[in-house]
Amino acid sequence: MNVRVRETAEETRERIARVAEDLFRRMGFAKTAVADIAAELGMSPANVYRFFPSKTAIVATICQRSLGEMGQQAAQIAAAPGTPQQRIAGIYLAILRYHKANFLAERRVHDMVQVAIENNWDTIEGHKEHIRVLVAGVLKDGLKDGVFVPHDPQVVSRLILGAMVLYCHPVLVAQHIDDDLEAGVEATIAFLLRSIEVTRTPLG
Repeated sequence: MNVRVRETAEETRERIARVAEDLFRRMGFAKTAVADIAAELGMSPANVYRFFPSKTAIVATICQRSLGEMGQQAAQIAAAPGTPQQRIAGIYLAILRYHKANFLAERRVHDMVQVAIENNWDTIEGHKEHIRVLVAGVLKDGLKDGVFVPHDPQVVSRLILGAMVLYCHPVLVAQHIDDDLEAGVEATIAFLLRSIEVTRTPLG
């Protein structure tokens, strides 16, 4: 006898958001109606509205999940073995690759991304601060290990964040998608960190 497990409200919200995201990718945000989402789920539009007051609210959930996934990847890289330079470059490479893999493969996704940016500024700012704090932590590790000269990791991590916007903003990444952005990340991080690296005096 098969017993259907009842979904929690949070599980239903996540299922709606994932189905909606798939439709936004296939049809575009503007062309996808709540009725389309409901039909794909086998429920009424009124039931979708029980969980989300609008399509924009669904995009907010998608945005929060995506930023959370990027944040988790970045945290894992920050805590992984490797030099501070490798770990900081790795954090920004992971963000760049997440954007390229999830939001830039199809033109129909761009309007969803724009809606997410315009309506979730506080969430996005929180994500940026999370990344900055991770980088500051890696910089502190470099100070402790004698890799970097004395500096304020809070200030330097903020400067790095500002300099890396090209590789973190999905719209800018889309505009430069034909460039070798991965090489740009590595070159920019190497250039920025060179200003605080301890200079080794050659022997002999």
